[in-house]
Amino acid sequence: MKLSIIIPVLNEAQALPGLFEHLLPLARHGCEIIMVDGGSVDATPTLVACAGFRLIQAARGRASQMNAGAAIASGDALLFLHADTRLPDGACGLVPRALANPDKCWGRFDVCISGHSFMLRVVACLINLRSRLTAIATGDQALFMTRAAFDRVGGFPDQPLMEDVELCTRLRRLSRPVCITRRAVTSGRRWERHGVWRTIVLMWRLRWDYWRGVPTQLLARRYQ
Repeated sequence: MKLSIIIPVLNEAQALPGLFEHLLPLARHGCEIIMVDGGSVDATPTLVACAGFRLIQAARGRASQMNAGAAIASGDALLFLHADTRLPDGACGLVPRALANPDKCWGRFDVCISGHSFMLRVVACLINLRSRLTAIATGDQALFMTRAAFDRVGGFPDQPLMEDVELCTRLRRLSRPVCITRRAVTSGRRWERHGVWRTIVLMWRLRWDYWRGVPTQLLARRYQ
């Protein structure tokens, strides 16, 4: 099973060297790497080209960028990776093995949030628990799925926020997710910059309002 890894990027020049270092071993193991730029005004496109990774342009927004990457991907399985998230060792083998079960067509990784605050470890544990109970995951958990499942649910919905939650809701109708316990590591910069407790409250309010039907355009403005 060939794995395509799709990474949406926007003005990520400072973070790209670390991302390239992470992606190179994955590429050597046969993973297809596709980076999708949403209109960067910094050196992101130049750096990606110099590193030799495939780069395409798409309309700004994670949903449209990830859909554009999926449209040109050649893999039997798709994995959507945020630029500030790192997969665990062996991910190229873990995903195909997880999807080899005919009763499973998608999944995600447990997550660990990097940072200095002890609360980030608590937050990560709660995210992993919530994901197991609800069969809903977020983009930080490196969502993956078969190409057939992605096409069947119509890809990511065209909305500015909660596109990952909505995609999981649709995929959940096809199967429960595979929960890989090996942890992806995502950056805790936003949590620490805005305050861990403040961010927890914000994210729960956004989820609650999304469930109540508040337009995602309004939620996206609040998130920003």
